[in-house]
Amino acid sequence: MLPLFQTLLLSTFPALVIVAGMRDVTSYTIPNWISLALIAAFVPAALAGGLALPAIGLQLAFGVIALVAGMAMFALGWIGGGDAKLFAAVGLWLGWPASLTYLAVTGVTGGALAVALLSLRSLWMRPYVQGGPQWFGRLATPGENVPYGFAIAAGALAAFPGSPLGLALQGLA
Repeated sequence: MLPLFQTLLLSTFPALVIVAGMRDVTSYTIPNWISLALIAAFVPAALAGGLALPAIGLQLAFGVIALVAGMAMFALGWIGGGDAKLFAAVGLWLGWPASLTYLAVTGVTGGALAVALLSLRSLWMRPYVQGGPQWFGRLATPGENVPYGFAIAAGALAAFPGSPLGLALQGLA
């Protein structure tokens, strides 16, 4: 397979994850097409990255586990539906053991994001927020949700280099 084609397939993951994180921060939504594109691109990228069929099966199993965990977090009201779908699609690409880094960085980033938003939403910051873009004003609105897709994207990008597909992409460089 041509190295350029392999690189493009394997680069789909970081590109879509970045788009998802930015979309969630600016609009509080993660479009379904992003999660669907990640899922659709997984098998071609895995084959391009040289993963064996058993390894692909393990990645699929981890994606299912991440889907169940995402659905549980959504049911508990911890994250939104788009976050849950993104969480599962990312889990599919990362597999094991990169998932440990993914979960740790996502959790730490989510906590830092919550603290930052609490600070941003405080009364003393309100005058400084008024002149910013509309999406920034929404981030600063007390009682508004947390765009957790940003934390999921940060965890995904931190974990990807240690995943089988991330290692395959590094081998092409």
